[in-house]
Amino acid sequence: MIVDPVEALMKTSSLLVPTSSASPTVSPIPTVIPGPSRVFEKVGASGATTLWVVFVIMLLSTLAFTWMAFKVPVQKRIFHVLTALITTFATLSYFAMATGDGVSFAHTVIRESHKHTGVDTVTHVFRQVFWARYIDWSLTTPLLLLDLAFLAGMNGASILVVVVADVIMVLLGLFAAFGKNDAQKWGWYGMACLAYLVIVYQLVVSGRRAAMAKDNSTSKLFASIGGFTLILWTLYPIVWGIGDGARKLSVDAEIISYAVLDVLAKPVFGFWLLFAHTRNVATIEGFWSHGLGGEGSVRLEDDDN
Repeated sequence: MIVDPVEALMKTSSLLVPTSSASPTVSPIPTVIPGPSRVFEKVGASGATTLWVVFVIMLLSTLAFTWMAFKVPVQKRIFHVLTALITTFATLSYFAMATGDGVSFAHTVIRESHKHTGVDTVTHVFRQVFWARYIDWSLTTPLLLLDLAFLAGMNGASILVVVVADVIMVLLGLFAAFGKNDAQKWGWYGMACLAYLVIVYQLVVSGRRAAMAKDNSTSKLFASIGGFTLILWTLYPIVWGIGDGARKLSVDAEIISYAVLDVLAKPVFGFWLLFAHTRNVATIEGFWSHGLGGEGSVRLEDDDN
C-alpha cells in the first residue's frame, strides 16, 4: 500500500502543520519564552600558559633573591628577606592557579527587559575567579609596603595604618569579586578604592616626608621606586573594573594583564630595590641579628633550701 508521506507525518509528528479551515480568522502567533541561559567564562590556553610562565619567573626570582641575601651580612639583609618572601608567596600562588587550585566560579544573574515582547530574559554568568590571587596579595603587598616604609624610614604609626589599609583593600576586592549583584560588587569595590587612597596618602605624605630627612640618594630612590609602585597599583583596580567588574575582559586577558603587573610589581621592583640600595642599606643589630641572647630569657636558679 502506498502511504502519503505528508499524511503520515501529520499522524505521527507533534509539529504544527497548517490545515484548511472554514473560518477566515487568523489565530495569534504564540510567543516563545526562552528559558534561563548559562554563560561560562573560564581560562583558556593562553591564560594557562601565562600562569606557568609567571610561576617560573617568580621561582627564579626567589632563588636569585635568596642567593643575594646570603651574599650580605645578616645585619643588612632586611630588604633581601622581605623581597624574597614576596616572590616566594607569589610563586606558590601562581603554582596553585596554574594547576587548577585556588579558583572558583562567581555566579552573577543578569536580567534584561525586552519592550517588544514584554518578557524579561535571565542569564546566569559563571566567571572564574582566582581567589588564590587575593591570598597572594594579602601577604605580598604588606611586605612590599614594608620595603618602602623601611626605605623611607616611616614611623611605626604610619606603617601600621598603611599595612592595615592594604589588607582591608585586598579583602574588600575579594568580596567584590564574588558579589551576587552590581550593588554588592561595586559597593565593595568603592570601599576598596577608599582604602587604596589611604595607602597613597601615607606613602606620598608620610613616606615622602620621612625620606626627605635621609640622604639624597635614598630620597631619590624612594621617590622613583615609590612612584613606580603607585602607578602599577593604580592599574590593578582598573583591570579589576574592566575584568571581574564589568566583564569586558576575557578571563585570559585578565590573567595576562595581572601577570604583567605582578612581574613588574614584584621581581622587577625587588631587583631594582636591592641593586640600587645595597650599598646604603642600614645595619640592623639587636634581635634581628642576634636573637634574644641574654635579654628576655628566664633564668632558673637552684633553690638554696
